[in-house]
Amino acid sequence: MCGIAGFKSKLSLDNNIIKKMNDSLFNRGPDSDGYYFDTGFTGGMRRLKINDLVNGDQPLFNKDKSVVLFYNGEIYNYSYLRNLLENKGYKFKTNSDGEVICHLYDEYSEDLFSMLDGMFAISLWIKKEEKLILARDIAGEKPLYYFKPSNNEIVYASTIKALSFHPSFKSDLNLDAIWDLPTFTWTPQPNTIFSNIKSFPHSHFMIIDNNGTNLKKYNFKYTDDLKFGSEKELISYTKQLVENSVNDRLLSDVPVGSFLSGGLDSSIVTYLASKNIKKLNTYTIGFENTEDIQHGLSDESNYAEKFAKYLGTSHKTLKVTASNFLSDLKSFVSSMDQPFSIPSGLGIKAISQQAKLDGIKVLLSGDCADECFGGYSWYPYLNSEFLDKNKSTLSDLSFHDYSIDNNEKIKTINSYPSYKQAWAWHYYASEEEKKSIFNKEFYESRLSSLRFFKEFNQDEHWSREEYIAQDRDFYLRNEMLQKLDRMTMANSIEGRVPFASPKILSLSSKLKYSHFYRDGKIKWLLKEAFADVIPREIIDRPKHGFNVPLDYWFRDQWSNLLLSCFSRDSNLFKLGIIHDKSKEVIVKMLKNKKKLNGPILFSFLVLELWLEEYKDYI
Repeated sequence: MCGIAGFKSKLSLDNNIIKKMNDSLFNRGPDSDGYYFDTGFTGGMRRLKINDLVNGDQPLFNKDKSVVLFYNGEIYNYSYLRNLLENKGYKFKTNSDGEVICHLYDEYSEDLFSMLDGMFAISLWIKKEEKLILARDIAGEKPLYYFKPSNNEIVYASTIKALSFHPSFKSDLNLDAIWDLPTFTWTPQPNTIFSNIKSFPHSHFMIIDNNGTNLKKYNFKYTDDLKFGSEKELISYTKQLVENSVNDRLLSDVPVGSFLSGGLDSSIVTYLASKNIKKLNTYTIGFENTEDIQHGLSDESNYAEKFAKYLGTSHKTLKVTASNFLSDLKSFVSSMDQPFSIPSGLGIKAISQQAKLDGIKVLLSGDCADECFGGYSWYPYLNSEFLDKNKSTLSDLSFHDYSIDNNEKIKTINSYPSYKQAWAWHYYASEEEKKSIFNKEFYESRLSSLRFFKEFNQDEHWSREEYIAQDRDFYLRNEMLQKLDRMTMANSIEGRVPFASPKILSLSSKLKYSHFYRDGKIKWLLKEAFADVIPREIIDRPKHGFNVPLDYWFRDQWSNLLLSCFSRDSNLFKLGIIHDKSKEVIVKMLKNKKKLNGPILFSFLVLELWLEEYKDYI
């Protein structure tokens, strides 16, 4: 999806611009394209045909064609909303789930967004009022980027790359985003790698007209009060809620498959989907079975294979090596649109490639259960019995550092103020650590990456629920959802995330810490909800995650590639981002086997490859 709009003065819009922008979105929609041209507005869409394969091309319209819709995504409560509108006398011309949006606008105006259970980026051109409305879903599953060439213009698209075809595109790099990358391994929204381009905020809509720009937040309307008489009722409700979310996300006129890692979350999603789809296609990745200090052995494909056999799915395990992923690395970087260095994305991309060959166009994922039900391995230590507020001499220790005794590490992290703990539990390079790699002239004027945690909550002492809420608000949207969308759409596959449904997000926000962690179990509530249908060996297995053995590869087959990023010939050096001794620091990091440095090192490799691709722009 892409568009250009201008207000007050009637802009002369070059139709070739929108066509170039739209063509760049081909992978996101290879099946058809559509355009709309009007005075002051032009829009385009590449379609991936999932529902109403014959009549669902865009744009879609209301009855008198005064409301023009382009949208990317799915509306899962489409049937309910269509019945609601038909009972009010509205007539539908297609069976596309998106058509409800046009008629909902006629009936409810901007309140329509609070009625949508789905993943979407929406563009509505209101012809009579010469008004543009943009909106993004509650969770932030579908991407939407924009910039304003002037106060009276806006340019938007599903990718940053599409925006680069507009003549007013500015390629000035966001230096703070580069500084943030080794800490998070991505750029926190609404920022992007380019200074003047913003990511549209999730659960918001924007009205752009002759009066200017008005950004508003909305909430999902159909959320229960979640009042329960007992925990037994809560457990039953949770099971039904997850089952409903999975079933809703089976809405499709094309084949649906599922990621299956062998862990709890994907096993639940796959089990529920397999109840409705005969011979469901399932996929997992198998690695070289290397070991790291946090996760143990990296390959868990045997668990997935065993569960797939138990369910009777049509299962494939894709065995990958360092060489396999290396050959796909440049494509991975290009597909992510901006620097994004989560190596598990390579696995998602590989599975998506295979699914496409198998004729699958929709893949279900177990992502986001950790953030919604409390699944991370440090959650048991939040404000724990290790709590010690005595000032620590170790000021930049993260949970990924295994160079000291675990009890001492937990005590140290718990001694930090809460905003710094939020970094230490989950993320990677510290502010001081980055200074040893970046050029001093580069980092002297950079903003601290810890600013995002202070923006979430300025209080020094957070509750345990607030740490989990911060992961749900920040990590879930910036990493999990972004990774799945970009890597599946790179192969024209639609990734769907049942655990990111508005109702599950709402439930999670109301849970207590004892629902997340109890009796030595993380994800206590989710495990209790599905204990009667998921095998005990999956329920009781320690948290593993989808872990690419980066540290091992960087010391072996990827070593030369990594070190070349810190030479004088690299883009990182030529742009003054790193200094001439940075390679020595990296070599020391490679030798340190007591800390997981792979994510930090991978961020610099990805940044170098991205700069190489975009060097003609910057």
